[in-house]
Amino acid sequence: MTLIRWEPFRELDDIFSRYSPLFGRTAGRAGQRLEDDTAWTPVANISETATEYLIKAELPEVSKEDVKVTVDENVITISGERRKEAEHQDEKVHRVESFYGEFSRSFRLPEDADITSIQAESRNGVLKVRVPKTPAPKPRLVEVQVN
Repeated sequence: MTLIRWEPFRELDDIFSRYSPLFGRTAGRAGQRLEDDTAWTPVANISETATEYLIKAELPEVSKEDVKVTVDENVITISGERRKEAEHQDEKVHRVESFYGEFSRSFRLPEDADITSIQAESRNGVLKVRVPKTPAPKPRLVEVQVN
């Protein structure tokens, strides 16, 4: 006897994947499309320490040459492209769940972000963007003469 694990949402996924072109919708996660060579949205985690903000974006199989990080008016944008792998003639593909094509994520930076010292590194499919904080100005006592 073979046991098959029951997954209640599998039927819904099948229905949406069959009929999604009719409704003008796609059957991916929010913000993602399954058509070839179209936009997808990588996930990102943002954390903060006393000295910096850290953005970690998951970019599997994206080379660092295909990633661009820009800052415009205190909004940081991570964009690029995940290129589709070459298909092999001797390989029969049963299912493809990877997303390919262009991507873009933007985040508003806090006022204390030092945008002139941002550093980014890509390693093992994760892009780490370090945004240093500007040191808070130390309060100083100003004595005003009374006339």
